[in-house]
Amino acid sequence: MQERTFEAKIENITGVTAFVDEWLEGLDCGMKAQLQIDVALDELFSNIAQYAYAPGTGDATIRLEFDEATRRASITFIDGGVPYDPLQKEDPDVNKPVEERAIGGLGIFLVKKTMDGMEYARRDDKNILTIHKQI
Repeated sequence: MQERTFEAKIENITGVTAFVDEWLEGLDCGMKAQLQIDVALDELFSNIAQYAYAPGTGDATIRLEFDEATRRASITFIDGGVPYDPLQKEDPDVNKPVEERAIGGLGIFLVKKTMDGMEYARRDDKNILTIHKQI
């Protein structure tokens, strides 16, 4: 397990991505899976940076775990912001014409569709969101 804490600011997405990509490269992760994980990182960390502590800022911890037997990478986002479970958000109707859809909501939907699993918990006044990907 590896773990690193970042200030939850949009400009730190680059550092978060570098931290995770270095870990994934050490695991011989395929490019497609790495790109999907990078998109998920961008979406999830951006949401924490923009909404968890608004209008202020706080920290977000990124925890990396890998199960060699199953080749499953797990990335956990931990923040002390306002309680928010993105899994409770209803998926957008992507079959509707664009002009009839509500603005926003596609990012979490994309993460759900590209990851092999997601789970959320609220413990000790912290949001704990984990994504899983077979690599």
